[in-house]
Amino acid sequence: MKVHFTDAANEQVDGIYAYIAADSPHYAQRVLDQITRKARNIGIMPRAAAIVPEYSRPDIREVFLYQYRIIYRILADRIDILAVVHGAKPLPTRWEELS
Repeated sequence: MKVHFTDAANEQVDGIYAYIAADSPHYAQRVLDQITRKARNIGIMPRAAAIVPEYSRPDIREVFLYQYRIIYRILADRIDILAVVHGAKPLPTRWEELS
C-alpha cells in the first residue's frame, strides 16, 4: 500500500533533521533515512503495529524509531503518516489535530 506523509508530518521530520543536524549533519541524514524506511515498511503490513492508545481507533496506529513515534492512519487506498513526534511530547486530544 502507498505511504503518504502529510504536510504536518513533513514539517515535523524537517524539524527533527534540523535539530539533529545542528550537532551532526551525518547522523541527521541517517535518522531521516531511517524514518523514511520505517514509514515505507508500514505499507507492507499496516495493521501489524500498535493502536495509538490516546485515540483507541483501529485505523490510527504507530511504530517507534528511537524516541520518535510515527503515527499513521490506514485508509482504503493509502497510509497517511499523520505525525512524527518525540515520545515525551503529549499528543493532541483529537487525532484530527495531528495534521
